[in-house]
Amino acid sequence: MLTTANVSDRNGAIDMFEYYISCSERLSRLQKVLVDGGYTGIKFANTIKILTGAEVEVVKRNKLHKFVVIPIRWVVERTFGWLDKYRRLWKNCERKLHNTFQMVTLAFMRILLQRY
Repeated sequence: MLTTANVSDRNGAIDMFEYYISCSERLSRLQKVLVDGGYTGIKFANTIKILTGAEVEVVKRNKLHKFVVIPIRWVVERTFGWLDKYRRLWKNCERKLHNTFQMVTLAFMRILLQRY
């Protein structure tokens, strides 16, 4: 889900969960939500627990600033790395949020088609 720049990450995540709960039954099986340090806080964790019934686990970076592969976090970073390969997504040049969402969707479709 994409949001405009004036929506904080926490509020955007809550909006995303509310949207997908309203249109899909699959989130009922969700047990744990992995987030980075920007999503810390009891209020956020409680909101997600109320919406989905899932536990929120914060995966923090290494405090020594040395390169260490952090379990689970590399999946998200790898995905962003894939998207950075597409010149159109390197910088957001679209005027409408819907167009940006479509470009991300097309990029993922291309990634999947190249694999299969």
